[in-house]
Amino acid sequence: MAGVSACIKYSMFTFNFLFWLCGILILALAIWVRVSNDSQAIFGSEDVGSSSYVAVDILIAVGAIIMILGFLGCCGAIKESRCMLLLFFIGLLLILLLQVATGILGAVFKSKSDRIVNETLYENTKLLSATGESEKQFQEAIIVFQEEFKCCGLVNGAADWGNNFQHYPELCACLDKQRPCQSYNGKQVYKEILGLVFSMVLYCQIGNK
Repeated sequence: MAGVSACIKYSMFTFNFLFWLCGILILALAIWVRVSNDSQAIFGSEDVGSSSYVAVDILIAVGAIIMILGFLGCCGAIKESRCMLLLFFIGLLLILLLQVATGILGAVFKSKSDRIVNETLYENTKLLSATGESEKQFQEAIIVFQEEFKCCGLVNGAADWGNNFQHYPELCACLDKQRPCQSYNGKQVYKEILGLVFSMVLYCQIGNK
């Protein structure tokens, strides 16, 4: 029995240690997105909205909670502390209840949320073909994201840029031949769109509707 108990103890410690590392990773990534210059250019744009940091702040909170729970699980398992383990399991129970509630609300309001997200996506697509100064700042930030994720546009690919496509010589240029490319205006551009990567920014705008 002692061997089984030790096995459970160290298995739980290992699991929670990985859980703790995941929390640190999410927290670090969210903080990096929060303070990076490219994200500041997008989130700070007047056209994107004042609540654009909400999604990133939620990620920071999620990362912190996971990190704390992982710490409680690790220490509780290795020290066999009932208090820490109790707090750990209470935290897991609360997260489970929150997930169930979120799933129910998501199912009930799915059609409405999809409509709002799609409308917001197309509104942001218009910014890529605009010529204003604030839109230009937004466009330059999107170009950086496109180069990093090797994609182009938000909905319809390179066509989203309209006449601005000619203003940026290297815009969407397909330099990585291992990624899917397509021809647009006699130029090879990335076929994948930025919409999915950019969805975090779009979801946080729902509160503005």
